[in-house]
Amino acid sequence: MRGRVRAGERDAFAELYEQYARPVYQHALWLTGDWSTAEDIMSETFLTAWRARERLHAEGGSLRPWLLGIATHKAENVRRGRRRRIAFLARQREPEVVADFAPEVAGRVDDARRLDAVQDSLDRLRRPEREVLTLCVWSGLDYQQAAEALGIPVGTVRSRLSRARARLARFADEEQRREKARKGPEPRAARGEMTGEAALAALPVREETA
Repeated sequence: MRGRVRAGERDAFAELYEQYARPVYQHALWLTGDWSTAEDIMSETFLTAWRARERLHAEGGSLRPWLLGIATHKAENVRRGRRRRIAFLARQREPEVVADFAPEVAGRVDDARRLDAVQDSLDRLRRPEREVLTLCVWSGLDYQQAAEALGIPVGTVRSRLSRARARLARFADEEQRREKARKGPEPRAARGEMTGEAALAALPVREETA
């Protein structure tokens, strides 16, 4: 597959798209929290892959790390642009809010809330930590594949992921303390139960393959 992609075979790229379009889209969705933006990133990722095909290493395994690495950089560019837009809009006059009663919206509320929670957690991490967390925990890359996607040593992936987990766990503890202060005593959670950022931090990561 690598050789065919490097040679610019369109059939090979069609196969590449069929095989990896969904994982790339899902990865972009976790990073941006927006369905439409994730679709744009997916398209841009494959366009960039086509343009950069000659720089692809001839030797190697799955092309998934390569594609997810491209998608990660695209998503980070979107996140930076969104932060600039939010800062600009915050300085403007707040528009009147108009309720949207479209029936199809109701079915996406829970998914939107989940994505918002994920985005809140990601926004509190530094970019390097955010990148390895999304690649290793949500997109399922092992350490070696994440290192390939980001162009960094495997040891750096391990240390960044460890820091991301530690920070998420600390954020969860802080949030739980704030909730207790606001609501007062609550029923004790089941032993071993975790919620919020703590659950994200505890998710397993595959070890690198031989």
